[in-house]
Amino acid sequence: MNRRDFREKNQPLVMIIPMIDIMLFLLIFFMISTIYMVQVNTLQVALPQAANGKQDTRQNIISITITANGEIFYDKETEATQNLPLKIQDSLKNDSETVFVIRGDRSTRYENVVAILDLLKKSGCRHVSIATEIKAVKGNE
Repeated sequence: MNRRDFREKNQPLVMIIPMIDIMLFLLIFFMISTIYMVQVNTLQVALPQAANGKQDTRQNIISITITANGEIFYDKETEATQNLPLKIQDSLKNDSETVFVIRGDRSTRYENVVAILDLLKKSGCRHVSIATEIKAVKGNE
């Protein structure tokens, strides 16, 4: 047996296809688990639907949730907020680029949403978004 033949037969094989499969599986797993974590950290309300929404990916995002009966929840609090103007000002002092996301239930009164928008403007907030669900587009609607 030739020495060259021996070296060629014992070369390790790198199989890249199974590694790609594992990496794709991990990517999908972490994407799904991240989506679940974001939904768990907020109070569940029936959001209005919109066809042209996009997700905000900035660093400091605070949600203000308005339930159907008008209760207001600040960020991840589990009890209705009492001192909302003070909490908004504290958040803006920590980071002036804070994004506030209003999560109003679709059956809440419009004046509740306007009151929050007015409060955010008075506090000097520059970045406000309104949370919606993605509307399913059918045919030529």
